[in-house]
Amino acid sequence: MADMAEGFVRGHGNDPRQTEALAMMVGAQIEPRGIRDERVLQAMRKVPRRLFVPEDLWDAAYEDRPLEIGAGQTISQPYIVAYMTECLGVESSDSVLEIGTGSGYQTAILAELASQVYTVEIIENLARTAKERLEDLGYNNIRFRVDNGRKGWPDEAPFDKIIVTAASDEIPPGLIEQLREGGRMILPVGVASQELIEGEKQHGTFQTHRKIAVRFVPLV
Repeated sequence: MADMAEGFVRGHGNDPRQTEALAMMVGAQIEPRGIRDERVLQAMRKVPRRLFVPEDLWDAAYEDRPLEIGAGQTISQPYIVAYMTECLGVESSDSVLEIGTGSGYQTAILAELASQVYTVEIIENLARTAKERLEDLGYNNIRFRVDNGRKGWPDEAPFDKIIVTAASDEIPPGLIEQLREGGRMILPVGVASQELIEGEKQHGTFQTHRKIAVRFVPLV
């Protein structure tokens, strides 16, 4: 697991208002909706979502809704980030693959919980900005790659956990192959209508469970 740098980046400092906003976000939007994993809640209280959205959206950073981050992409609403992370059940010893770095917010949450995070983003500008932001925040357990997420990261497989933050019309077979036996994956599946699918790899087969209806940008 990573230790975030003492100060927030780019002059934010340890602002009590940010700490209060994070506490309110978790206490009013996430805990009341059933998130109970204390490690997940603590990570959500710690990572300042404001740093992962454009400056003109700072006032909306702690609202429970997705926000645009450029290039036609969005940062997921806080509840969905917490929900998917809790479903994934990240352990402190886990190696986690994330498909869709985006602004790096989900990446930071994972890095608070896992031993190592491997994150793949197809849009180079987003990947570069997220890498700079996360390195400025002091994370040293994240590796970055610009590539088509459907390919995963075969050189570092198998992974204990895989999370996909964009919707595909099917579960990419390559990601199932890269999941460790007994490992878990969560991802949105569907086009016009989407739902979160959670599953575990058992005896080489991916056993799935339907979770909740969602709306994500397409996996490209």
